[in-house]
Amino acid sequence: MLDNFEISIDQLEVGLYIHLDLKWFEHPFAFSHFKIKNEEQIRTIAGLGLTKVRYDPALSDVAPRPPAAAQPAPAPAGAGPAAPAEAPPMSPALQAKLALMERIKDQRAAAARIEDAFLNTARAIRDIEKNLFPQPEESIRKATALIGQIVDSILVAPEMAIHVMGDKMGGEEVYYHSMNVTMLSMIIARDIKLPPEVAAPMALSGLFHDVGHKNIPDKILNKLDPLTQAERNFYELHTQYGVEIGERLHFPAPVISVIRDHHEAFDGTGYPRKLKGEAIGVLPRIIAIANCYDELCNPLNVAAALTPHEALSMMFTKLRSKFDPKLLQVFIRCLGVYPPGTIVQLSNGVIGMVATVNTTRPMKPVLVIYDQGVPREEAILVDMDRETDLNIVKSIRPAQVPREIYMYLSPRKRVSYYFDPGAGAPA
Repeated sequence: MLDNFEISIDQLEVGLYIHLDLKWFEHPFAFSHFKIKNEEQIRTIAGLGLTKVRYDPALSDVAPRPPAAAQPAPAPAGAGPAAPAEAPPMSPALQAKLALMERIKDQRAAAARIEDAFLNTARAIRDIEKNLFPQPEESIRKATALIGQIVDSILVAPEMAIHVMGDKMGGEEVYYHSMNVTMLSMIIARDIKLPPEVAAPMALSGLFHDVGHKNIPDKILNKLDPLTQAERNFYELHTQYGVEIGERLHFPAPVISVIRDHHEAFDGTGYPRKLKGEAIGVLPRIIAIANCYDELCNPLNVAAALTPHEALSMMFTKLRSKFDPKLLQVFIRCLGVYPPGTIVQLSNGVIGMVATVNTTRPMKPVLVIYDQGVPREEAILVDMDRETDLNIVKSIRPAQVPREIYMYLSPRKRVSYYFDPGAGAPA
């Protein structure tokens, strides 16, 4: 075990994997355990006041240096008490750590602000959908205004971060899906530079693409087992019912086209019209990608849920023929190989969860890091864009991580996303 191997500070060597028995904020490094990469790190460790550190031979590239003989230097003859030493200047490493702590503080504040916005938007969507039939004109007006605000925020922002959200809405899961489809489709719209006058109806379509579900019995909508062929045939009528509802409520034509065609497939195997390729409008093609991804991550049967990483992998490998290949590539590029909510292992063995992806740097997400020495509410946030010596080596299914790590990272049962249009480049 790691505890069984202690060495003195003078035995440190580049290539040793060490553990510092200090609180995270008491040292300047991003992690309390790491492989020493240069002599500057050795000098920094030597200045921490430790006499010994622990090291792991299995993870080390070299053996420790032989211990130096303890030979205290003789005091000069007639010398009086030594003058108190001046405090050494703050090391660059410690300066970097203090800056990191400030960034984490700012990230936590941003996360709290974004979660509030997410909850407010989710409540607004809930009210819109509940009042769609009793108050159609007012509901559509509110939906149009809400969508207008979202579109304006997303399309004009220089950068946009996508955050994974917590499970704070209780039993309002039905509203998450329409919200997720809206947000995810806007990611694509932003990347391909859809103009606002086109993106706005698409986003509105995200809210109402499944409005035809209102005419499908709950015993079919909520069935966990596979549908029978008769049930499947009935379920597929929701696109027709949706068109009828949309026309009755005077939805714009682009919204009705999405309601009708969001289950069409690029290879011609979809429904209701078996359209193929670009015979399907661009807006239904975008909504189809967002809709499928969310259904894979958030199925009715939670046990069948895929991780965000698995969902993207399945869409790219097994389901690729169903989608516009260019738009699918855009979606994957924007979310990254490891979308928010994915549990990952780093090259140093540390386990974390992707909390935020900046769509301009999707391969460099911000991670919540598991560290048993750090309270969960103060969990370390690591920006992979700044950790040049680390990389993500693999994703891990939540069920495969030890319980204490699972509880610490608290992966969401439902994966919901929201955006931060104020995300700028890291300071």
